[in-house]
Amino acid sequence: MKIINTFIVLVLGMLWLSWNPIIFNTNSKQQRQVEMVTNYGTMTIVLSNDTPLHRDNFIKLVKQGAYDSLLFHRVIENFMIQGGDPDSKTAKPGVLLGEGDLDYEVPAEFRPNLFHKKGALATAREDNLNRSSSAMQFFIVQGKIFNDSLLDRAEHRINTMIARHHVINRDTTLFNAFVSAYENDQTERAELLNDSIMSLSENFKDYKQYQIPEAHRKIYKTIGGTPHLDQNYTVFGEVVNGLEVIDSITKVRADDNDRPVKDVRILSVRLIN
Repeated sequence: MKIINTFIVLVLGMLWLSWNPIIFNTNSKQQRQVEMVTNYGTMTIVLSNDTPLHRDNFIKLVKQGAYDSLLFHRVIENFMIQGGDPDSKTAKPGVLLGEGDLDYEVPAEFRPNLFHKKGALATAREDNLNRSSSAMQFFIVQGKIFNDSLLDRAEHRINTMIARHHVINRDTTLFNAFVSAYENDQTERAELLNDSIMSLSENFKDYKQYQIPEAHRKIYKTIGGTPHLDQNYTVFGEVVNGLEVIDSITKVRADDNDRPVKDVRILSVRLIN
């Protein structure tokens, strides 16, 4: 069973007494904004010019109306809200969602200035060798407030996942066996193979380790977010108005698969500039 999932991840000054958006590098080009209307309220999202592949793909889908009437099919409080599964438009209550997508992926675009602070717009993805993104599925971060100790643990997790990327690309045999077992519902075998991959990753040191920048740490300690996803999932925008909508959605009751019992629907998404 393939479910597009997230792994179960600007400088602050004295004026951080109220919400401030991520400052994108606009490259002298106007930033595109979209309005996402849900049955829990409306969010305004700014798309980053630093991730042009994801920006342009999202704009293309918005123009096609691809997100209209889809669900936020996976909601986890203090983590994120995930949507964009095309199968969710007409899904019956209780049906497991997360497998739907288009027939292509978007190459990863990790940027040092784009990270998983509260409100960040990022792409879901399957576990794959290139860490490429789902064509349609995305998530919006709610996250939580971190202290330095928790950020140190998140930093270790980030580096373990970066090491994992190097390990599975150096010799794809183990990874391919893991994927095959997972797709064929051989749960015990898949878990054993993944344990082997993670053990190798913990001991792999032949790469440049990532350190969470101090400016990002300050944001994670005040605004909050999901730092353990940094440099492993592509962030390509952020909510600049309507953060309270994220908080409202994460409070809904969900089933054992994290699907809201009462549908949380994206009514429409449109470009506003």
